[in-house]
Amino acid sequence: MRCFKALGLVLVALFASIGAAQATVQIHIDLSTQRMQVESSKGSHSWPVSTARAGYVTPRGVYSPTSLQKMHYSRKYHNSPMPHSIFFNGGYAIHGTNATGALGRPASHGCVRISPANAATLYKLVQEEGAQISITGSSPTRYAAHKTHRAQVAKLHRPHRSHALAYGPSQRYRSITSSVKSWQSAPMTSPFGY
Repeated sequence: MRCFKALGLVLVALFASIGAAQATVQIHIDLSTQRMQVESSKGSHSWPVSTARAGYVTPRGVYSPTSLQKMHYSRKYHNSPMPHSIFFNGGYAIHGTNATGALGRPASHGCVRISPANAATLYKLVQEEGAQISITGSSPTRYAAHKTHRAQVAKLHRPHRSHALAYGPSQRYRSITSSVKSWQSAPMTSPFGY
């Protein structure tokens, strides 16, 4: 009889652990669309994100959270605040940002940025259920092309620097010219005071 009770407890514990393993939050980040899909036992969410801008990389792959920090300050990037950080690969994390105007396009040094409210919600879900994070896609080229186009347009509209003589004598040039002309007419007197 004791053997059946022990076996029953083991089976209950086994099924409970399998259920807990399946109850993890599924976080999918698509670099191409700059969106995060979150599936949990409490519902699903779709949020805009900002991932690595040109010159930086957000790592692709499947990860588990390595640490959670309610408030982290980046030692690498000028002590920048990273609220509700969910670290998943070394120094890479999902975290809140105050730069919400940049969400939906690449703007970070590699982390996945989301709005502060969404970061708090995600942080709480991951604390309660654990998570699996998958990152796929590639950074959208339209942002890189847009940035290049903007730089080219700015270069075209930049004020053209030229010498003052190209548009006519400047005030300083006119005063020197008049001084030279007056000296030429009376070479023994110096307009420069000597």
